[in-house]
Amino acid sequence: MNTRFSRFSVLFLFLLSWTSFTTTEAYDALDPTGNITIKWDIISWTPDGYVARVTIFNYQQYRHIESPGWQLGWTWLKKEVIWSMVGAQATEQGDCSKFKGDPPHCCKKTPTVVDLLPGTPYNHQISNCCRGGVVSSWAQDPATAVSAFQISVGQSGTTNTTVRAPRNVTLKAPGPGYTCGPAKTVAPTKFFSDDKRRKTQAMLTWNITCTYSQFLARKTPTCCVSLSSFYDKTIVPCPTCSCGCQNNSQTGTCVDQKTASVIQASSGKNNHEPLLQCTQHMCPIRVHWHVKTNYKEYWRVKIAITNFNYNMNYSLWNMVAQHPNFNNVTQLFSFNYKSLNPYAGINDTAMLWGIKFYNDMLSQAGPLGNVQSELLFQKTPSKFTFDKGWAFPRRIYFNGDNCVMPPPDSYPWLPNAASKFATLPFIVILITFFSVLILM
Repeated sequence: MNTRFSRFSVLFLFLLSWTSFTTTEAYDALDPTGNITIKWDIISWTPDGYVARVTIFNYQQYRHIESPGWQLGWTWLKKEVIWSMVGAQATEQGDCSKFKGDPPHCCKKTPTVVDLLPGTPYNHQISNCCRGGVVSSWAQDPATAVSAFQISVGQSGTTNTTVRAPRNVTLKAPGPGYTCGPAKTVAPTKFFSDDKRRKTQAMLTWNITCTYSQFLARKTPTCCVSLSSFYDKTIVPCPTCSCGCQNNSQTGTCVDQKTASVIQASSGKNNHEPLLQCTQHMCPIRVHWHVKTNYKEYWRVKIAITNFNYNMNYSLWNMVAQHPNFNNVTQLFSFNYKSLNPYAGINDTAMLWGIKFYNDMLSQAGPLGNVQSELLFQKTPSKFTFDKGWAFPRRIYFNGDNCVMPPPDSYPWLPNAASKFATLPFIVILITFFSVLILM
């Protein structure tokens, strides 16, 4: 009986562990509370439905939505239709043949909505719309980390008790990776007039929370890290096959640097099918961290980000690095900087991004496909050392995706006898031990 009970206990713990892995795969240690929240505010009722303002808030510190922008989809619970939209549009109208006169904007049971493009006529705009679905990260620019549209829904119910929230919400930004929970009724949103003297509120508000998982977004990583230093001639490259191998068709097209210009002209840029330069790591992005100079009270690092994708310009790019000396950054060149504190009292994470109209766009692979900066750190005497790879980052993210780091045993070493002969005492002990055994 005890044996059967213990076997059952082991099986239960095994299944419980797998359940816990599934629920935590979207957790980001450097942005533990980051998410995209969709707020669905019903602001007025109509004869057969309602008018709602739908707002997408990107509360992620460093993960943004780049071109071609977000796509929002859902399933209607009843027989709802979209009569009209402002600031966005449904990608398909669907079958509206049963309607006489002017048909609805969309009659599909599962509509997909996209943002309008810049330059949309003003009578089709509302605030925070019409940026082609591009949404900044919250730390980079909170003012553009919001996107919104207005929707008029019919055949839906006209009271708080008869109306139903959309189900099975999906968010592509622009591809997969986001998982959205069910709509939850929350306190109605308050709205202020332009002069801030009058306050109104929504009839009903639903919140939908979406979280990101890099594992769901893509099968392979998108970036890798290489390392070097002034005290070691060794340049530690990205690990081989970090993002795929050249003979693996799933990683996309690989072209030689000499013939890339010919192939690129026929494929066009900003095609989301990668056209990668052939490398041993096969990553679209490489981040290089070089320990450049050592001063008496300071030390300097050079960072270079290189694009190996001939089909992609990275606008509004950003990089996040974790290193214990980020609590003492003295000066930064050519990049914007913001300290991230995912955990109170620990200031070891920094977000870097380009300066607007200067280097905020990382161009496609080629002579201009890189951005560089230098960071000056002040030494903390009790912690600073070049030994055991301390000067290199603990982890690096590019555009919110975790980059593949080299193995720690390959990091550049200090050129002194201590590091090379660190195992000497252990060898002496072994020799002494065997000598004693022989004598016995």
